Amino acid sequence: MASSIAANAWVDPRAEIAEDVEIGPFCTVGAEVKIGRGTRLLSSVTLMGKVTIGCDNVIYPNVVIGAEPQDISYRGGDACVEIGDGNTLREGVSINRGSEKEDGITRLGDNNFLMANVHVAHDCTLGSHIVIANGTLLAGHVHVHDYASMSGNCVIHHFVTVGGYSFLAGLSRVLHDVPPYMLAEGNAARPRCINIVALKRNDFSTAAIDGLAAAHRLLYRTKVGLTHAREILHSNGQSTPEVERLLAFVDGQQEGKHGRGREIRRAA
Repeated sequence: MASSIAANAWVDPRAEIAEDVEIGPFCTVGAEVKIGRGTRLLSSVTLMGKVTIGCDNVIYPNVVIGAEPQDISYRGGDACVEIGDGNTLREGVSINRGSEKEDGITRLGDNNFLMANVHVAHDCTLGSHIVIANGTLLAGHVHVHDYASMSGNCVIHHFVTVGGYSFLAGLSRVLHDVPPYMLAEGNAARPRCINIVALKRNDFSTAAIDGLAAAHRLLYRTKVGLTHAREILHSNGQSTPEVERLLAFVDGQQEGKHGRGREIRRAA
């Protein structure tokens, strides 16, 4: 089926628009944009710079994708945004292009739901099946793993990694990496318990849930330390793949700077 482009939309003739794309009124689509089939730009959407969008996405009014990084060191280098399939971007979402500081790409995977006024800064990498509620702000270089969820008006520090199946409570100020499977909350946010709702909804085994709960108690309540926690979990037969993934994440986090595993320590 041919694409539908509103008469008062502006689409650069060099843009690559697949079949069955809907571009609504007052949209602006730049020359280096590629849009996959079935994607819908409802109205007043701006796609600028080098932007690639996959299939069957729904993009609501006043979304801006591909603007320059909000980084005073950016000098106009070759950078882009890559978005997968089946995403929903609600009103006012902004996704900035990458920068020279990493590989120049801001990425969004598949089947994500970003609610109104979410900001995704330069060089962020988001996986798939992520839900981010209204007004949450991701600084540059943030990574969010699959099936993570964030409530409203969270602020995420640059270089933070948010692990898979984790949950951030509303108004959280996130300065440190959020381990997978955990529910984090506060100013600054800390892991408060396991994210039992996500674990049950996604059919994690009883052994995995019990092991993760034990790991949380050892790491964040009794605070026995990573090495001792690993020994206790192994001796109790609770070293499920999920527990091992959690321990590996925490190990990497401790190797980084200020609780952020991907922010490298500089030599003194």
